[in-house]
Amino acid sequence: MLILFFVWLFCLPSPLFDVPTATVAESNNGQMLGARIADDGQWRFPQMDSVPKRFEKCILYFEDEHFYWHPGFNPVSISKALWNNLTRDSRRGGSTITQQVIRLSRKNKGRTYFEKLIEIFQATRLEAGYKKKSILNLYASYAPFGGNVVGLETASWRYFGIPASELSWGQSAALAVLPNAPSLIFPGKNEEILKKKRDALLLKLFRNEVIDETTYQLALDEKLPGKPLPLPEYASHLTEKIRKEHLGKRIETTIDFSLQQKVNNIVKEQNYMLAQNQIHNLAVLVLDVNTREVLAYVGNSPTTREHNNFVDIIEKPRSTGSILKPFLFTSMLDAGEILPNTLVADIPTSVNGYTPENFDKKFNGAVPASVALSRSLNIPAVRMLRDFGFQRFYNILKKTNQKAIDKPADYYGLSLILGGAESSLWDITKAYAGMASTLNFFNTSSSEYRKNEFMEPVYVKEHEGIDFGKIQQKPSVWNAGAIYEAFEAMEKVNRPSGEENWEFFTSSQPLAWKTGTSYGFKDAWAVGVTPKYAIGVWVGNADGEGRPGLTGIQAAAPVLFNVLNVLPQSGWFKIPYDELVEAEICTKSGHLAGLFCEETKMEWIPKNGIRTEACPYHQTVFLSRSVGTENFRVNSSCYPLLEMVQKNWFALPPVMEYYYAQLHPEYKVLPPFAPNCLQEGEKLMAFIYPKKNEAVLLPKNFDENVNEVIFKLAHRSPEITVFWYLDSKYIGKTETFHELAVSPKPGKYILTATDQDGNELRQEIEIKSTSQN
Repeated sequence: MLILFFVWLFCLPSPLFDVPTATVAESNNGQMLGARIADDGQWRFPQMDSVPKRFEKCILYFEDEHFYWHPGFNPVSISKALWNNLTRDSRRGGSTITQQVIRLSRKNKGRTYFEKLIEIFQATRLEAGYKKKSILNLYASYAPFGGNVVGLETASWRYFGIPASELSWGQSAALAVLPNAPSLIFPGKNEEILKKKRDALLLKLFRNEVIDETTYQLALDEKLPGKPLPLPEYASHLTEKIRKEHLGKRIETTIDFSLQQKVNNIVKEQNYMLAQNQIHNLAVLVLDVNTREVLAYVGNSPTTREHNNFVDIIEKPRSTGSILKPFLFTSMLDAGEILPNTLVADIPTSVNGYTPENFDKKFNGAVPASVALSRSLNIPAVRMLRDFGFQRFYNILKKTNQKAIDKPADYYGLSLILGGAESSLWDITKAYAGMASTLNFFNTSSSEYRKNEFMEPVYVKEHEGIDFGKIQQKPSVWNAGAIYEAFEAMEKVNRPSGEENWEFFTSSQPLAWKTGTSYGFKDAWAVGVTPKYAIGVWVGNADGEGRPGLTGIQAAAPVLFNVLNVLPQSGWFKIPYDELVEAEICTKSGHLAGLFCEETKMEWIPKNGIRTEACPYHQTVFLSRSVGTENFRVNSSCYPLLEMVQKNWFALPPVMEYYYAQLHPEYKVLPPFAPNCLQEGEKLMAFIYPKKNEAVLLPKNFDENVNEVIFKLAHRSPEITVFWYLDSKYIGKTETFHELAVSPKPGKYILTATDQDGNELRQEIEIKSTSQN
């Protein structure tokens, strides 16, 4: 007996069911987002937590009315079944639900009397070790429901498109009779047999007063299950991601089901319009700024396999375009190297052969740094990166966990700021969210920061919360003052020149946002943040094909604002006064006010902004008092001291002035010096092209003939004549607009420009033909 007891004690395998299960993804409120079939080809969801009351009543009255009273087997039912099978041709089963669980765990071995004894033996052990509810739950999770459908929850979705908890009495009864003979009663076939069994069960429920007459009549009229339905696919790429990382599990995600549906609809509508321009792929990611949870995840548009609809764009590195510019702007504010409205140069620029251009191919001369950011000007960004140092900026990007930027800084160089690097929508949106979170936390935590502000977002529900790291006095990347000023500039992002449809992007909800477009119109970005949400959008073709009109402002921005409009209001960020100081700023230059700045105003600037230089563009000049007007600049070498008029003047360097004056009618060029006045070495002119250390290439036209090269020069004095020389050879003169077309031979020269007053400018240049390059 002791041996028999030990055999009985250890007769159940552990685990009882060792079979693969499907992967199921659910939203944060338990609604199904999607599922992937188990590795053995069965639709078998992970084990249920509980059995719905309606199905429990149905299965008990159909299979095992005395389930809660027997010890695992029912002697009366077994005796009746045995007598029937010995005396009649028909077969009758006498198994309890507990025995059926054992049979399912043993993979439905042959129905012999010996096998039946094993089932009874193990059923008693199962009853001794499990609660009745747990046994019923095992049955509901592993019972066959026809075809490759296993388990109640799976059957509920496959046959009715709803979770098991929402099954009606008629639906519950129909499913309760299926495990009894799933191969015979397959939904869509043998409907009469299925209906007869279901209706008989409903009648039994009615007669036993489980349901009332109205419920009974309504249940009889309910439709039977038919052809299996497709399972929900609200976040197909996220579901696939979960399958790879959490195979065979039921995962509660952080996805907001309602928001996911709305974003899916937005993507579907935008995809239809973009497809007219042969733009086929689109991805959207929405994060909760404060918890870093993923609220919506659309990895690709509902396009076709031909257009790579299976690719999860959110994870794929793509050229960043201009989307990194806010990080540079914030870095320079944080380091105290610029102020928000410091004038930065927007002039022809060449650095070691690299010649950036603005999107509109124009130059502004000088623009406030915040305007350069909001208008996404390329030349100021490159010049700012050169001043800041690309290795230094690269190190900052690494702190924000830009995983795809994995080559040395020298590999990217200055092109890093214009799309020379790649990053994913996941990492970019994460970084923007980290900026917003830094600002949010600082505002509520007394000048303190968290260590892990740029941590990875989460899509699996973390019930214990997310660890942002220890509290510290220093920010992990940027301080709150610099971030706030960057967001202020980004909230004013304006359209590029020539875009007339900006009014479609206005919103009552403020947003700090930025667009980006990669070289060749292959990638369009739009990323924005509010105090609560971070939204990332990428538009393009997964195969890298560029298309006209595939720009951030035209293709991605409409999606960004459509998503913003379905999000709850967030307000705007609080001002982090503890990380700002009030300073007197020169109105015209955006620098700290200097001695000669006449128009100033008080502004809040990042703390380190007090390190920046005072305004370099205002100077004091002395003018002649001539016929009631101030016509000439003078000095003691040519004019009486007592007759001089002193005046403060805003004057830019010649090349900046050349372009700036064309766009600013209010700008006044410095008057020329009076005749016979010593000019004390003032820089009156500068070469626009060629720049210093820039090789000049002789261009060819379509006929392979060499075109002329145009030398350009900016001169501070209007209507003055400039004489041009290559080495000592005179090549021409220019007046007012100093642009000279020449056809030199390849070689090294000294380019000299001399104005009519004898002022001279010299520069070494090298001229190459395209065949030499």
